[in-house]
Amino acid sequence: MSGIVIDRQAAIDDQHLPTQAQLTRWVGDVLARHPDDPRQELTVRFVDPDESRSLNHDYRGKDKPTNVLSFPFENPPGITLPLLGDLVICHAIVVNEAEEQHKALEHHYAHMVIHGTLHLLGYDHIEEEDAEVMEQCERELLAALGIKDPYIGDI
Repeated sequence: MSGIVIDRQAAIDDQHLPTQAQLTRWVGDVLARHPDDPRQELTVRFVDPDESRSLNHDYRGKDKPTNVLSFPFENPPGITLPLLGDLVICHAIVVNEAEEQHKALEHHYAHMVIHGTLHLLGYDHIEEEDAEVMEQCERELLAALGIKDPYIGDI
């Protein structure tokens, strides 16, 4: 998927953040499942817990940091842009979850980026049926990367 454009932003300083190449691979794998969707541009921003908590509070009404927030872009009426949206990922939360769940950090990051990108495409997990569809898609994408099912134990 050579048309993918990812604006990688790091509001934190950490050498363990995913690279541009990793982000492009993970997002590209998701977008390859949606070849008719022309949206190929997104921002991935890595933040600290304070910024995550603030955004989570303002947009979801939850006063705590979270692993990944997805902000789908909505084209203005009559204008078509290739923008998919923004992912905001709290590095500290992802690191803590990976450690607690005994997962390789890279594997957990792949899951969070895939999960967030699916949200940008309209997937959701509020209803049980929708959650199963989304989670199955995640399992298949992660398996293609050699990553075990994140919903059943350790990686």
